[in-house]
Amino acid sequence: MKWRGIGYRAHDPAWAWQPLSGAGAAAKGGRFNPVGTPALYLALTIEGMFLETSHGFGHRFDPLTVCSYDVDVDDLIDLRTESACESASVKSSDLACGWAMDMAAGIKPASWSIAERLIAAGAAGILVPSFARGARQDMINLVLWRWSPTRPHRVTVHDPSGRLAKLRPT
Repeated sequence: MKWRGIGYRAHDPAWAWQPLSGAGAAAKGGRFNPVGTPALYLALTIEGMFLETSHGFGHRFDPLTVCSYDVDVDDLIDLRTESACESASVKSSDLACGWAMDMAAGIKPASWSIAERLIAAGAAGILVPSFARGARQDMINLVLWRWSPTRPHRVTVHDPSGRLAKLRPT
């Protein structure tokens, strides 16, 4: 499927010079990207972005750089509903797995297997519900494994004034 709109991301200010890299996600792994797999996680609402960043703990924020992204991407898999999951042969329980606990225990998270299968099939990314503590049903995330400044996987950071750092901090 194709999705076009605005995504939001709050990330470590140390990455302000490279807000489209996906390298931080590759280094640590995430719910939908095994360690070594770059990913760009975007929330589709500002509220959802802050909820994802705080992991559901509303009073605890490390310093953040908040960016909005213009997105025009093809080759997405929609996993927002149970019927969409069924049509993609994905169990919703695997999407919602305790991936961080599995990873800490040395167990491959079920959500990584989903990502690996969809990436191998050519998917650029997925639309999924937020699994952050306290997330509402309308809080959706876009997780990308392939993106570029051009179509068909165009993602650009909105920075018309050039405020984001251009060089890596020393």
